Amino acid sequence: MECTCCGACCVAPDIAALDKPLGLRCPHLGADNLCTVYDRRPQVCRDYAADEVCRRIEAPTLEERVHNYLALFQLTAEAQAVRESGCASMRMARAIRERK
Repeated sequence: MECTCCGACCVAPDIAALDKPLGLRCPHLGADNLCTVYDRRPQVCRDYAADEVCRRIEAPTLEERVHNYLALFQLTAEAQAVRESGCASMRMARAIRERK
């Protein structure tokens, strides 16, 4: 499958190499939904390839694609908790989760 450059893979999943929490936009994702650090992106981003998940979450907007991704993996509630807690990093999100 060819990448559509929708940006969902830079928003929906957590990305440990970038300390990016689940469901939050990567700080390196530009307004055009392209990576602003593409030439020096971490290996996990380099290794990612469009696959069946991309087809399954397809939708007209990035917001809808992210919603579909989180629902597909049953992560909607966890992502909502991250957003509500205001966590800007995975480390912060894990610390809050561990206190509960």
